Amino acid sequence: MAGKKAKGGKRAAAKKRTAVKASKTARKSAAGKPSRTPVKKAAKKAAGVVKKVARTAKKAAAKVVRPAKSRKRPAAKKPARTKDGRPPNWPALSPYMTVRDAAASVAFYEAAFGFKVEGELMRDDSGQIMHAGMRLGDACIMFAPQGMDPQMRAPVEVGGSFGLSLYVYVADVDALAARALRAGADLQQAPADQFWGDRIAIFVDPDGYHWTFATHVGEFDASKAPH
Repeated sequence: MAGKKAKGGKRAAAKKRTAVKASKTARKSAAGKPSRTPVKKAAKKAAGVVKKVARTAKKAAAKVVRPAKSRKRPAAKKPARTKDGRPPNWPALSPYMTVRDAAASVAFYEAAFGFKVEGELMRDDSGQIMHAGMRLGDACIMFAPQGMDPQMRAPVEVGGSFGLSLYVYVADVDALAARALRAGADLQQAPADQFWGDRIAIFVDPDGYHWTFATHVGEFDASKAPH
């Protein structure tokens, strides 16, 4: 029995020494050797940075080497058309007049009657206006200087002509008449009520064209019609 106890004591002592030795080894490892986990993380992070730099360099190289794509010019827009063939915002019928000086006519029609230029003023190489379009409300006119066609002359150049009068409705014929007089228009008839229901004023412009401006103020009155 004594021998068995002695052997058991030796085994216990051996286990204790092994445990102590393992504990010392673990403490030394913890104190002197860094954990492998942070090292692995740092290495992985460094590898990711290297890959990112490589991808960036590859993209930069591709941009330098890759030829620039040719840009296609946008197709020219086709002019808008109405179903009946008119340009947008232009009436189907508008007088085309011949004037002596297109620039002077533009200035006069704007100052005297309130017309505004519509579209582009077409000019020749010297800058002279060769075509103009103007608008007053929904009334539109076009004109060109004489000389464009040898048969077309301003009325004042051929002794005047009463065969054509331009009849234009406006909101206030009295206000327009006052404006036209201030601009030097030749008044032929002061604003007056007519039997057909319009109040009209008549002017002659510097090129000899007759203009009748009207505001509708009533109805047709047969009793006032000439007999």
